Amino acid sequence: MQRFANLLDALTTTPSRNGKLALLVEYFRNASDPDRGYALAALTDGLFPRLPLRRAIGELMADKIDPVLYQLSRDYVGDTAETVSLLWTDTRSTRPSPRLAEVVAALELAPRNDVAPLLGDLLDRLDVRGRWALLKLIGGAPRVGVSARLAKTALAQMSGHELSEIEEIWHALTPPYGDLFAWLGGTGPRPNAEGKPVFRPLMLAHPIEEGDWAALSPETIAAEWKWDGVRVQIAAGEGEVRIFSRTGDDISVGFPEIVAAFSPYRAVLDGELLVVRGGTVAPFNDLQQRLNRKTVTGKMLREHPAHVRLYDILIDDSEDVRALSFAERRVRLEAWYARHTPRLADISALVPFDTFSHLDALWAGTREAGIEGLMLKHKESPYLSGRPKGHWWKWKRAALTIDCVLMYAQRGSGKRSSYYSDYTFGVWREGVDENGEPARELVPVGKAYSGFTDEELLRLDRFIRTHTLEQFGPVRAVEQSLVLEIAFDAVFPSTRHKSGLAMRFPRVHRIRWDKPAEEADTLETVQKLVVAPVSTAAAEQRR
Repeated sequence: MQRFANLLDALTTTPSRNGKLALLVEYFRNASDPDRGYALAALTDGLFPRLPLRRAIGELMADKIDPVLYQLSRDYVGDTAETVSLLWTDTRSTRPSPRLAEVVAALELAPRNDVAPLLGDLLDRLDVRGRWALLKLIGGAPRVGVSARLAKTALAQMSGHELSEIEEIWHALTPPYGDLFAWLGGTGPRPNAEGKPVFRPLMLAHPIEEGDWAALSPETIAAEWKWDGVRVQIAAGEGEVRIFSRTGDDISVGFPEIVAAFSPYRAVLDGELLVVRGGTVAPFNDLQQRLNRKTVTGKMLREHPAHVRLYDILIDDSEDVRALSFAERRVRLEAWYARHTPRLADISALVPFDTFSHLDALWAGTREAGIEGLMLKHKESPYLSGRPKGHWWKWKRAALTIDCVLMYAQRGSGKRSSYYSDYTFGVWREGVDENGEPARELVPVGKAYSGFTDEELLRLDRFIRTHTLEQFGPVRAVEQSLVLEIAFDAVFPSTRHKSGLAMRFPRVHRIRWDKPAEEADTLETVQKLVVAPVSTAAAEQRR
C-alpha cells in the first residue's frame, strides 16, 4: 500500500505528462502482482463502486472531532481524503502497513455495516500519505492527473507493445489483470477478445481549422450532420450486447431497450445515442435524464425513448472492416442495416454538397435546425483509433454568448480548493413588485468553472472575498455587480432551475469588469435561444 501511496503522491506533484508517464512505467515495471493490477484498476476503471464511504467516514470522524469543526476543515481544505488523513491520530506501532491486495480483498468481502470499523483499522496502520491514498482508492477518483489512456500508454511503453493492441483487449480483462501483465512481460499469451462484445477504440475528429481547407476538395470528402447526443459504440456478439461511451465506459445498464434491440446480431457499430420521439430528435437535455442511471423505470423509457443513429461499422458479423476506406465501410453499413433493420436505430444520412461554399451555407443553418454542426470525413480514411490527423474533422456551430451577473461562488477542489472558482450566474427577469411597479430580479441560468486564466482566477477570488453578502459553508452569495460574458453551446427548458432554463457547456468567455450589471441580458433574451427539437425530415430538407 505504501508503494501505491508514494506513486499517487508523486503523480499529484508532477505536472508534466512525460513526468507522470515515467512514474507509471517505473511503478508497473517494479511493483509486484497483484498489487500493480489493482493500482491499474484504481487509475482506470476504479474499484469499490458501491462502498458507503461517506457514511463510514462520518461515523469514524464523529468519534475523533466535533462534527462542525470537521465540516469547516473539510470546506477549507476542499478534499475529504486530505482532511481525514491529516486529522486522523497516528497510532501505528509495530503493525505493518497493509498491502494493496490485502486492502482490496478485505473491502470487497466486507458487509456494508462493517465498512466503517474495517476502514478505521486500515487507517490506523498507515501514515498520513498512506491514509490519503487509501481514501482516494476507495473513493474511486484519485484525481492525480492520470487518464485511463495515459495509464495504458505507460503499459505500452513499459512492454514495447502498441497502445492499440492493449486497448483492443482491455474490456475483455478484469482486475488484477494477471493475464495482461503476463503477456506484457513475455511470460504468457495475448489475452483473447475474439468474438466478445468488447470495446474497440473509437476514431475521433479534429476541429476544422482555417488552414485545413486548402488541402481538402469536395470530391474526396463526405459530410454528415453532427448530432447533439452521446457518441457510443454498440458491441454485439455471442448473445450479449454492450453499449460503450467514447471513453470505453460500459453504459449498457442504462439503456435496456437498445441492448434488446441489438441482441440478435453480431457486429460492432459506431453511432450517436439520442432521444427520439416520432422521428424528432429531442434536445440534449432530454437525453441527460437517461444518463448515469443504474436503474431505468418504465416511465423513463416511455418519456425519454432512446435511439441510436449509426455512423460507421467496425465489425461486420465476424469480419473486421476497419482497414477498409470510409466509402467502403459506408456501403457495408448500409448493407448490414438493410439486412437486419434493428429497432430503435437508423443510419445518419450523408449530406450531399457540390462546393465548400454550398457546405458553408448548410453549416450556417445548423443552429436554426437544432443540429450541432457537420462532420467531414475523408472518403479513403480507414477506421483508426484515437485522433489521427488528416482523416476526420468536426465543424461545430459557433458558440452563443450572453452577459450574465455573478450571483454565487463556491470553492473549487484539488489545486483550486483554496479559491472560489465555481460560479453561478444569472440574468434579469422583468416583472412587477407587490405594488404593481416594474421590478427586476436575477434568476440563475447556469454554472461555470472554466474559461479563465490563473491570473483572472486570482482577481475573481479577490472580488468574491471582498464583495460577499452571505456565506453558506463553502458557498458565498456576492454583491450582484460583476458581469461575466458566458459562452455556451445551447440552452434548453429545465424544471430544475428557477429560470426554467439550462445551458449546455457554459464557460466564462470574458470578465466584463467594465460593464454595469444593469446592462446584463434578460431572461426573455435567453428564452429566444432555446433549442427546438429537430426532425429527421427537417434535417433532410436542409440538404
